[in-house]
Amino acid sequence: MRKTTVQIDETLLEEAVKAIGAKTKKEAIEAGLRYIVQRKNREALRQELGTFDIDLTLPELDRMRNGE
Repeated sequence: MRKTTVQIDETLLEEAVKAIGAKTKKEAIEAGLRYIVQRKNREALRQELGTFDIDLTLPELDRMRNGE
């Protein structure tokens, strides 16, 4: 791990710390970075899988969910 110096909006950082209940600024920053990576990974997966047209009515879907 390296030490990096960046200029960050102090108000925004404090809001992030409070919003997630972080104990440190570092924890809040790392949580934000993890969130961005997870979100981008989900988007990539969603695009790779594509979309599917399923012609089901709500009652049919309910029957499938209930194992009927």
